[in-house]
Amino acid sequence: MVRKMSVPPMQLVDYEGEGTQLCAVVEEVGSITLKRALIPEPAEGEVRVKVKWVGICGSDVEVFRGAREPEFISYPTRLGHEVAGVIDKVGPNVIGLKVGDPVALRYIWGAFAEYVCCTPFSVKVLPKELPLIEGSLIEVLPGIIHAAELGEISTNKNVLITGQGVSGLVMTQVVSLFSPRNLVVTDLFDEKLALARKYGATHTYKMPSPDANTMDIVGKDFPNGFDVVIPCLLEGDGMVDAINAAAQNGRIVMYGCIGTCHKPVDFFKIHKKRLDIFSTEPKRDIDNRRYFDQGLGLVLDGLVNTEEMITHVVKLDQVAEAFKLRNEHKGDTIHVMIDCEMKAD
Repeated sequence: MVRKMSVPPMQLVDYEGEGTQLCAVVEEVGSITLKRALIPEPAEGEVRVKVKWVGICGSDVEVFRGAREPEFISYPTRLGHEVAGVIDKVGPNVIGLKVGDPVALRYIWGAFAEYVCCTPFSVKVLPKELPLIEGSLIEVLPGIIHAAELGEISTNKNVLITGQGVSGLVMTQVVSLFSPRNLVVTDLFDEKLALARKYGATHTYKMPSPDANTMDIVGKDFPNGFDVVIPCLLEGDGMVDAINAAAQNGRIVMYGCIGTCHKPVDFFKIHKKRLDIFSTEPKRDIDNRRYFDQGLGLVLDGLVNTEEMITHVVKLDQVAEAFKLRNEHKGDTIHVMIDCEMKAD
């Protein structure tokens, strides 16, 4: 059975002091607050990570907004999965990983905290010379690389990426390495489109509104649609737009749009166009690890920039303000990083 995202247990307490830590809890939609919890001890086969950086992902924002269905999430809950930190304790029967190793984590949810425990499967050791702040976003690269491979992108294909948020901008960098004939991206904001052009997009289009039809905007230049469509939007409604934008015999790779779709889906159009639709999470654990390695390699080789899109850095004790900022959806707010290292008084 393939491993899935897990939430490390955390025992909340009503006091502070030695042996406790800060953690963020979403108690209800639109409300994230700080709580105290016991600093966890690593069980057999686990390590403990002193968390330094956690990015606010679009999926975190969706949960904060209440845009995910109950089968995905229930409240109260903890958020945060784009994690970088340093191993500070190793449990029994862990081989290879050491105290002091800088690491990125994957498949760990609930890391807006000072410490989390996890198994080695979720850990990728980072070179000490790589700034930790650039390491947290490596978490998204396995799904992104897998998405690009599923697209079977080649030099004669036109590719559309809808949405240039954090993951969308990383997707643009990766897909450009697959050398498509044209790499077209859309977004609501000029600032993000400027970065997309820098990262390899051949065509960029500013959408007039979130619910605008992509083909109304790009159809004059690409009347037959796109061989590969990769939505990097949050809301599931974007899949209807992706189906409309896909060319005959095209592929849709669902990196985004995994939220609830409230619009009717025309399955006959999918049939008539002979479309293939793929999800992006690797189906085997070994592939997850392989893509984790490849993602780190792309960053270390200077082919994927995980630092330039960081627009704001906020301390953990100001996490509520950080979510308010990230939730505003503005062009000058792209990646908001939470600094979870709380200095002792």
